[in-house]
Amino acid sequence: MTPVILIVDDDADARALLQKVMAANGLVSQVAGSGEEALAVIGATMPDLILLDAVMPGMGGFEACRQIKGMEGAAHIPVIFMTGLSETEHVVSGLAAGGVDYVTKPLKIEELLARVRVHLGNAYKTRQALTALDSLGGRLLACDAAGALLWATGETQRLLDDIDGEAMAMLRGALAARVALAVAGVGGAEEETHAAGAQKFSLGYLGAAAAGEHLFSIARSFEGMEAQMLQQQLGLTPREADVLIWTARGKSNKDMSEILNISARTVNKHLDHIFIKLGVENRAAATAVATRVLARR
Repeated sequence: MTPVILIVDDDADARALLQKVMAANGLVSQVAGSGEEALAVIGATMPDLILLDAVMPGMGGFEACRQIKGMEGAAHIPVIFMTGLSETEHVVSGLAAGGVDYVTKPLKIEELLARVRVHLGNAYKTRQALTALDSLGGRLLACDAAGALLWATGETQRLLDDIDGEAMAMLRGALAARVALAVAGVGGAEEETHAAGAQKFSLGYLGAAAAGEHLFSIARSFEGMEAQMLQQQLGLTPREADVLIWTARGKSNKDMSEILNISARTVNKHLDHIFIKLGVENRAAATAVATRVLARR
């Protein structure tokens, strides 16, 4: 797929020139005349690289870059600043805002193209790594210190697509809290379950992935919902599901009688019904069925 370059500059002539340069070098380009317009373009279609003028009326390039890096799924896009500002403090400001490189005006086209190729190559390697992780079923994400999502494998993105904005805000809060603990060196590395709306997620902090990036494993947690899952998947009654859960956990009829506050004879009747519904003959086979169902989820 041909890389797409977003050119952001308030000068129409500069945009037109860069579009011709990109086209001549086999690259597709999109254009925006302001920081605000750039955010709208990125919200609709994700480019592979952004050439961003640092000094523009209204929202300047540095602020636009900061907002781009805060957008879901856009933080990985490399941003190259273009500007006549060349003092060290300006370069530092651009990099601090999230830029990966800095070229000064008037632009040297060959130098600009060389930098574009380098950063496109780096971005491609990053995508390849994410694709490899995704193909292995890796559920990973990276966030910043505030818990904002920077990138995610495809498996993770599909997981997150199922939750609403309120749940996502709860998840970001959990991520930010875990990062703060890890950075302070007082914990945060253990895998823990966190609520996000009506769902629960198990988060494991894996460490700092890069400057400002924190890597997590994530999985949907069904802690406390096992009986409900067995009931739905296997066509059991609520009590039968409870009995099957405790059977799978190795409890005897007597133990289950005390735990569920029913007689041992009633436990045995529930087990008979469970064996019939599952098409099995004994507790071991029923336990195997329950284990498979829970493992799939």
